[in-house]
Amino acid sequence: MNVDRDRLDQLYDQLGTSGADGVVSRAMEELAVRLSKVESSYKRGEFEEMQRAARSMIAISEQIGMVTFAQVAEDVKTLALTEDSTALAACVARLMRIGENSLLAVWDLQGASL
Repeated sequence: MNVDRDRLDQLYDQLGTSGADGVVSRAMEELAVRLSKVESSYKRGEFEEMQRAARSMIAISEQIGMVTFAQVAEDVKTLALTEDSTALAACVARLMRIGENSLLAVWDLQGASL
């Protein structure tokens, strides 16, 4: 898992503590919702919907410095419409693990910024 602390610090410098806290909190909520959407779409075989959810996670996660999360979401987005079901299953599982760990890490870093 890789959280870009400099990106978070930049966000706090630009928006101030209150503004950045709001942005980070909303981003984390959106990522959690989309992470759940990727998982449920995968289980239902709705690969286009899964691709859309993964695509939206990339920009959000990059905004708050969740570098690895964004990279794995990109992999899921790319694999969603391929025939490589084994690679897709592995990437979705990795996204779930990294997503949970990254959300916790950003939450911890956000608390440390206060």
